[in-house]
Amino acid sequence: MTNRQIVLAARPAGWPKESDFRMIETLPPTMGPGQVLTRSLWLSVDPYMRGRMSDAPSYAAPVRIGDVMVGGGVGRVEESNHDRFRPGDYVTGLLGWQDYAVSPGDQLRAVDPALAPLSAWLGVLGGPGLTAYFGLIDVCHPKAGETVVVSGAAGAVGSITGQIARILGCRVIGIAGADAKIAWLTGELGFDAAFNYKTNTDYDAALKQLCPGGIDVYFDNVGGPITDAVLRRINVHARIAICGQISLYNLEKPEMGPRWLPTLIIKRAKVEGFLVLDYVPRFREGLEKLGGWLQEGKLKYRESIVEGLENAPRAFLGMLRGENTGKQLVRIAPES
Repeated sequence: MTNRQIVLAARPAGWPKESDFRMIETLPPTMGPGQVLTRSLWLSVDPYMRGRMSDAPSYAAPVRIGDVMVGGGVGRVEESNHDRFRPGDYVTGLLGWQDYAVSPGDQLRAVDPALAPLSAWLGVLGGPGLTAYFGLIDVCHPKAGETVVVSGAAGAVGSITGQIARILGCRVIGIAGADAKIAWLTGELGFDAAFNYKTNTDYDAALKQLCPGGIDVYFDNVGGPITDAVLRRINVHARIAICGQISLYNLEKPEMGPRWLPTLIIKRAKVEGFLVLDYVPRFREGLEKLGGWLQEGKLKYRESIVEGLENAPRAFLGMLRGENTGKQLVRIAPES
C-alpha cells in the first residue's frame, strides 16, 4: 500500500499553475490515540485554497512548501482509535489531497449516505451549503419581498444561497459567467432573473434593469467591478455579506477601484465579512435545515466531477477560472 499525496511545490505568483503542485508517494500514515485512519473517496476543491497557497497574512496558516495541500474530503474509516467511529463508517473533514489521512476523531463528522450521496456532504450538506445558510440568514437577515443579488451565483455557495433566499420569499437575481449557467439559475433553480457578466459588461445597466427597486441584500462571492456596480444600487439599510473575492485572488498588483465607504453612510448599510468556521457550534442547526429542504425538493444542486487524485490540480485551476457549474469535486476512489 502506498499513499499518493499532492504537495505544494511552489508559491504561485498570480494565477497558479499545475507546476505549483507535485505528486509524491509515501507509506500510509499510522494512528495515535483518539485518531482515525480514512481512505479518501471524494475531494473538494474550493476558492479559499488559493489563499492557503500564499504566505500573505490570513485567517489560517499557509500550506508550507512540501506539505500536503489542505482540503475537505469524504472518506471511509479503515481503522479507528476513537469511540465514535468504526471501520466502514463514512466521515467528512480536512483530509487533504491524498489517498489516506489520519485525523483526530474530534475533527471528523459522520455522514449519512441514506440522506444524500456521499459527494453531497462536500456541497449542499457540506461547507458550501453551510456557508450559504449562515451567511445569508445570520449576516443578511433577508425578509420576504426583498431583492437579493448573488454574485458567483452558479457556484457551490451561490447556487444554494439563491435558493434559500427564494425559500424565504425573496426576489433573487443571480450573476454568473456563462449562458448555460444563467439558464440553469433561472430555470431549474428558480432565480427570478440573472445576467452573464462576461457578455453583458455594462453591470450598472443590467442591475438597473433587473433591480428597478434597488437591492436590499447582496451576497458577494467575487468582489471587483461587479461588487462596485451592486453597491451603487443598494437601498437604505441594505445588508452585504462578503463571502469571497475570487476576482482578486490571483492579482499580482491590487486594482484601483471606487471608494464606496461613503455609500454605506448615505444608505446606512451594513457590510460584514464572515467565515463558516465561526459557526461550527451551530452546524447541526444548519444541516437540519439544509437536509430538510433537500428532502422536500426545495434545494437542488449540481456537481462538476474530475476523476483521479492526480487531476486535482487541474480541477482546482478550472474552478478558479469558473469552468464548473455547482460544486467542483474530485473522485479519488470507488465508494465500495
